[in-house]
Amino acid sequence: MFWGGGILVYRTYALYQEEKEYNVIKGIVPDFGYDVKLAIKLDEKEVDKVPDRGNGLFKTNVTCNNKVIGSWDYNAWNLRIDNLKKDTKCTIEFKTNGISKEQYDEYISEGVSLRRNTYRGKDITDYYNNESLYEMIESCRFDDIYVGDYITTDKNSHKVTWLIADLNNYLHTGDQDVHSKNGYLDKAGGGLMTCHATIIPATTLGTSKMNTKDTTGISDDVTKGMIGYGKGAYVGSYMRNVTLQRVLTDYITPAFDEHVIKTRNLLADGMDSSRSNQYGTTDGASSSWNWYDSELDLMSEVNVFGTTVWSSSGYDIGIDNRQYAIFSLKPEFINSYNGICFWWWLKAVGHNCHFVRIRGNGAPYTDGASYEVGVRPRFLID
Repeated sequence: MFWGGGILVYRTYALYQEEKEYNVIKGIVPDFGYDVKLAIKLDEKEVDKVPDRGNGLFKTNVTCNNKVIGSWDYNAWNLRIDNLKKDTKCTIEFKTNGISKEQYDEYISEGVSLRRNTYRGKDITDYYNNESLYEMIESCRFDDIYVGDYITTDKNSHKVTWLIADLNNYLHTGDQDVHSKNGYLDKAGGGLMTCHATIIPATTLGTSKMNTKDTTGISDDVTKGMIGYGKGAYVGSYMRNVTLQRVLTDYITPAFDEHVIKTRNLLADGMDSSRSNQYGTTDGASSSWNWYDSELDLMSEVNVFGTTVWSSSGYDIGIDNRQYAIFSLKPEFINSYNGICFWWWLKAVGHNCHFVRIRGNGAPYTDGASYEVGVRPRFLID
């Protein structure tokens, strides 16, 4: 892997020896047209390939000519080059057992932080198709996954582009210990223990109303047997009980199947029509919350904007109290993708009759619950 001019590109290593001609075909970086020639040493002896990471805790050292800066990416187990120039030569030296387990873990942690705080926007559908995507997530290294990378699926006649919105941003949230493959262990309160990627669709998955009537209280749309029966706010909405279940069946499960994590989410389930909202007006506000199983949910204002704007109370937020990295790094994705703008619902109550949604111009506002607005949920995969 080469990083040059802010672009990641990939080619097979080309080895070089100072006093001999190149002994394998040179790797060409296509966006720059430069030859990148590498020599690899293991314990001071020249070798013809990079040692496997599983063979030991290697200390690496990268030196390049022409004032080019090279470094080793422990997560992707590959080379990163900055300030790429013509006729670049680099030597990568590996020393067996040269670092401690603690140092290695620190490198991995730094790599994950880099991936969370770097927008790349690469098509990683190939990783999805060969399932190496899930191996990268399960390893907790996120080897070659960055925020903004995308996957395109075509299932059940639904062609969708899915975005990596964040990485490991829900770790240790929830009221029960949750490990991979949707397994609840106990109620110790450790929360979600599984490394994960947070996924959102690039655009909306059709439109829907929050309720058939303009109410944020108990809805006639939710009948006995549904989780939200007899409840108000988001949990008691037509959106969560009907629309999102259809989205799960039609879009999410066909594309990601058992890799969708069933988590625990703290959601607003009560509405008090006489309660003052956070702006001090008595138009009503969400008034209670509880823990619910969740495979997908709408986002909160904080997930999107990093703050509340029209949310009626703190009950609308719960554990969705952090902004997704993608919206911090690429704020235009809040209301558009590839230059196309759209409107979509958030899960927050505005007041008695309105839920919060995002306009095509990027502004949050509230609309009557019966309005047809875009559906753009989030879910986690492992």
